[in-house]
Order: sequence, then structure tokens, then C-alpha cells
Amino acid sequence: MLTGLHIVFLGGDARHLEIIRSFTDLDANVAVIGYEDLHEQLHEVQHSKLTREVLRKADVLILPVVGTDDHGRVESSFSAETLLLDKEYMSCLPKHAKVYTGIAKPYLRNLCAELGIDLIELFSRDDVAIYNSIPTAEGALMMAIQHTDITIHGSRCMVLGLGRIGLTLAGMLLRLGAHVKAGVQKPEQFARAWEMGIEPFYTKDLYDEGVNVDIIFNTVPAHILTSHVLTRIPHHAIIIDLASKPGGTDFRFAEKRGIKALLAPSLPGLVAPRTAGRILATLLMSIDSGRTKSKSRDTFFSFRDMRSRTLHNES
Repeated sequence: MLTGLHIVFLGGDARHLEIIRSFTDLDANVAVIGYEDLHEQLHEVQHSKLTREVLRKADVLILPVVGTDDHGRVESSFSAETLLLDKEYMSCLPKHAKVYTGIAKPYLRNLCAELGIDLIELFSRDDVAIYNSIPTAEGALMMAIQHTDITIHGSRCMVLGLGRIGLTLAGMLLRLGAHVKAGVQKPEQFARAWEMGIEPFYTKDLYDEGVNVDIIFNTVPAHILTSHVLTRIPHHAIIIDLASKPGGTDFRFAEKRGIKALLAPSLPGLVAPRTAGRILATLLMSIDSGRTKSKSRDTFFSFRDMRSRTLHNES
């Protein structure tokens, strides 16, 4: 139980609604900021403006997946107001308070470091990132199906990057019967791709490898699909760029060549917000007086138990 714990949500999207419900079920005191345009009712939740008073009471401050932009602005899917988290507001947090986000930009990292506030970036944890790769990969497949006139089965797919998302996505494509090749940078990734039945190549050879492909999924957060590389990509091919903004594709040149290229960051919050929210809630549910457990085994069993409770409640 989280009785007596004061948790403040500043901004967020549909994923955060699942986290809010989980915390109120555990008897936490929850305040939300930037939710005035939400069309559904949140029970046992305090709706608030961004004020010093509400932050002074916070044991935990939960921000959106991308905590702030480079100037301290916080995004909310449920508000048209500008939420600005500056030094004046952050200094109101109690010394013991912790700030949680998915990925922090330098602005937020520097601000927390200056004020001596603990900042926890959830997506830096392997377990969370692997769980989160599932809705990301499913969302990418959904986009591929929507924007092509061929089946995934039998298609020629290229996955750039075999990190946590790339591995999950490549595995799904294989199981659907696609012919999969993967661009990697390290010998161990090359070996892993070969072991999985994927045709591996090094990304330095991307120019030569892009000739015969139907769908390209990019997970590399670097400018990898350059204009030079795109001159070799077939006109009928589609690019689904999963890297964070601005992506790894020269979108202007792709459009000029008639290649459909789609930037698709933050897919979990768009295609499966409830599941993505449960994943984040699972880790955050291990908060004990503002501290999180570090053992991934605890997180796994918590995730399983939470999922069972949710299915039971829905039946």
C-alpha cells in the first residue's frame, strides 16, 4: 500500500491514466496538473494548477515520458495550457522528493543536479525498455500493414539497429514469415542476427544493401538514411522511423524521391496506452517511501500479478 504518499503528476498522456488508477487503488494521495481537458473522471484525485503549494507536499513528482523540452516546457495531452517547470518551481520540492520520467533532456538533468533532487529515468532500465519494446514493435507492424499493399508474410524487411526494440521487432517479423535483414554495428550483434535466422550486414554497407527492400524499420537515433542512401531505396518502399525526433531519415529527400517515410516516435502511448501505462506503473508500484526496488525479478512478478488483477477486474 502507498497510504500517506503524496504523488503529483505533471503533464502526461493516456499511459499516465493507468498509472494514476494504480496509485489511487493503493491509497496514495494523488494530485494531477494539466488534466483539465480530460473527458473521463478520475476518482479520488485532486485536480490542481501548477503551484508552489502542491509541489511542496510532493514525495514523488511524475513527469511525461519525455520529461521536459529544452526550455522546461512539459507536455500534456489533456491541457491547452503551457506548463513550465523552472527552477523556481523545482526548488519547492522537499529534499526527499524524487522525480520520475522516461527520458530526461539535459535541461531537466541539469536542474535536478543543481538542486540536489533525485531524478530517475525509467527507460534507462533494461527491463522497462524490453517490456516497452513490445507495444513499440506492434505499433510499427500496424503502421506497415496500414501503409502498404502487401502482406508482411513474404515481404522483404530491413531493421536498422538490433537494440531492445530492433530485436523484438525482428523476431516478430520472422514469426510472421517476412524475409528479414538487419543493419548492425558490432560483431556480437552480427552474430546474434545470424543465430536468429536474420540476414545481417554492417550499417556502413547500407548504401549497397538498400536495393531490394519493401519495408525499412529504423531504430537508430542518428542520421543513417541519408540522401545518398535513399538514392538506392526502391520508390515503392516505405520507411518507418522509430527513432526519437528528428529521426534518422532525410525526410525531405525521401519525399522528393517519392518514398513514403513516416516518423513514429512514442508509439506505445499511441497504439497501446493501457499496456504501456501498466508497464510503467509496475515499476513505479515498487515505490516505498519514495524509493524503488532495483531487482528486475521483483518487477517481473509485480507485472504478472498486476496484469492478472487487471484482467480479473475487466471480466
